[in-house]
Amino acid sequence: MTTKAELVFIPSPAAGHLISAVEIAKLIIKRDDRLCISILIMKLPMDIGIQSYIESLSSIPRLQFVDITVDEKTIGGFMSNKETFFMNFIQSHKPKVKDFLNNSSFSRSNSRLAGFVLDMFCTPMIDVANEFCVPSYIFYTSNAAFLALCFHFESLKKEHHIDSSKYKNSNEELTIPGFKNPYPSKFLPRLTTDQSAMTTTFFDSITRIKETKGIMVNTFADLEPLPLQSLSVPRIYPVGPVVNFKEGGHGRNSQSETESIIKWLDDQPESSVVFLCFGSMGSFEIEQIKEIAIALECSGHRFLWSLRRPPPKGQIGLPSNYENVEEVLPEGFIERTNGVGKVIGWAPQVAVLSHRAVGGFVSHCGWNSVLESLYFGVPIATWPLHAEQQMNAFELVKELGLGVEIRMDYFKDFHGNDENVEIVGAKEIESGIRQLMANGDENETRRKANEMKEKCNAAMKEGGSSYAALGLLIEDVISNIS
Repeated sequence: MTTKAELVFIPSPAAGHLISAVEIAKLIIKRDDRLCISILIMKLPMDIGIQSYIESLSSIPRLQFVDITVDEKTIGGFMSNKETFFMNFIQSHKPKVKDFLNNSSFSRSNSRLAGFVLDMFCTPMIDVANEFCVPSYIFYTSNAAFLALCFHFESLKKEHHIDSSKYKNSNEELTIPGFKNPYPSKFLPRLTTDQSAMTTTFFDSITRIKETKGIMVNTFADLEPLPLQSLSVPRIYPVGPVVNFKEGGHGRNSQSETESIIKWLDDQPESSVVFLCFGSMGSFEIEQIKEIAIALECSGHRFLWSLRRPPPKGQIGLPSNYENVEEVLPEGFIERTNGVGKVIGWAPQVAVLSHRAVGGFVSHCGWNSVLESLYFGVPIATWPLHAEQQMNAFELVKELGLGVEIRMDYFKDFHGNDENVEIVGAKEIESGIRQLMANGDENETRRKANEMKEKCNAAMKEGGSSYAALGLLIEDVISNIS
């Protein structure tokens, strides 16, 4: 009987990270029957849809999910400090991972532990892998450009002792490996310029990533050639685009709601609809909602708008659906746009982006959303909110020509603590939508997005660059037990 190689995946407990990790795990298992995978599930105290997502998955041979949730009392001990909560949360699961590995039920009679595959934020688990004498790999759910930027700033801070906080609110333009254009420091992710315990922890994680045996990145050679060329150590495996085609998780619609959305799209002309959706964490205050509504109405374009209610101010939580959207929209908006537009709550994003009627996507530029949009050849209008999304927007607009700008430098506090949230005006939004939805030869962005759609598909097929990279990763994993 052939000895199987067992990989232990430890994804971050955020829906976007977990879903991507499950998708790459499925690709690995489908590709080579010598591999088994156990995905260890950590759960945050707030409901972010992880359990409903796992329950939505059908059983997959050689893939198991293992709940390693720690008790609420343990988590409660460090809930009060938002700065250090997440890394303490990850650290607190180390004993559970060791218990799992030591448990006799883990080891199938014909399998051997071949390595850990960790999320970029789960690097403390490298210690556990080392204890069990197996290598660690990273599955990096963001892009190669952000990885290059992180390595560059980690080097500036730790090797050259440069205080990166000097770039906060600066107009300086920076030379960063992997970028062909000067990079405006005002677009830097807050995590790279803040003076906080969270920033220190983040860069410690980047340092530890360099200890691993290899990094799978959710990108592909034709999309990010320059950033990939700038990365060398550890070994980089561009294995994307890894896209989840069966949507699930927090806020899912009933089948009838999804059918209603698709039926509406079926009645629209090809490439005529602009789709607005800002991710699982994306929402706006009433004043901004009204500006978006005015912009849509004045643009005259057909639209499908995923409009979500923010969580209570100062609380970490997910947006929810409005019971009555008319209470936050300009008076008469629904009547005046009847037949031209549709306002919805949670959006079945992949089903929408894959529909022939959709011709443009106003997006927060989360990397999963970017890849989904490009996979279906839909150009993007950028409106970043959190994390590295400003950098993603810059890459789309300035580096790759796959997006147009509504904003690239918009920031929204992740915890909802903004004192003065900037309001983007209707004229600015309308201008971006008109540019995005322009017809014919003048829309170079749409032409490039269509080209990238073909390249996305080619990368994942046998003979493609990402198919080959995944094969090399699998051979490396198998060599760990040889």
